[in-house]
Amino acid sequence: MLTQEITGSIQLDVVNQQGAKVGQVEVDAADLGGKINRQLLHEVVLMYRANQRAGTHSTLRRGEVAGSTKKLFRQKGTGNARAGTRRTNKRRGGGTAKGPKPRDYEYHLPKKAVRAAMRMAILSRLKDNEAIVIDDLKLAEIKTKEVANVLKSINAGNLSCLIGLGANEVDENKTIYKSARNICGVEVSPASQLHAYAVLRPKKLVLTKSALLELCKNAKFS
Repeated sequence: MLTQEITGSIQLDVVNQQGAKVGQVEVDAADLGGKINRQLLHEVVLMYRANQRAGTHSTLRRGEVAGSTKKLFRQKGTGNARAGTRRTNKRRGGGTAKGPKPRDYEYHLPKKAVRAAMRMAILSRLKDNEAIVIDDLKLAEIKTKEVANVLKSINAGNLSCLIGLGANEVDENKTIYKSARNICGVEVSPASQLHAYAVLRPKKLVLTKSALLELCKNAKFS
């Protein structure tokens, strides 16, 4: 089944930086579209991956390799198989037949489809318990070890994860970016810049309360 309907609300625990439960949040599935279309998610992920390709691959065709275009020997009378130029793709050092040339792989799906896929990706992570909601994420100084300890406390250590921040947290506390950028597999992004591929790629999605409120306007915390 390519499309899965999600109804009702999803209950998630809210933890602090030490990993202790400090509350709960209720997210209405309807706020995130209420359905998950795997075909659309697949197409959007392919689009993002294609847009990341450099497209700088290049091979030499038979007209571009070095060598004479003279026929190697006469057609008949030698006892050998007939042969033409040494540039042919049949010979070692010859040109490549139908090899890749530089090209642009970029293409774009409709904006509405891309936005819908982002909501589906977040809903999928919430439904499968692959998202962690943290009440706040603040650091006194730029220190990678502190971020690593926080991720370990909330059971996201040694896993690739995406940390989503609210707009106010991005402006106020940029130390999170500088502290987390040296940890392999960890990315930090504002909630406004999340997209389906970024949400689905890591093992865990870590969202602050303000980031979750940006994504789900009617999220209820208790």
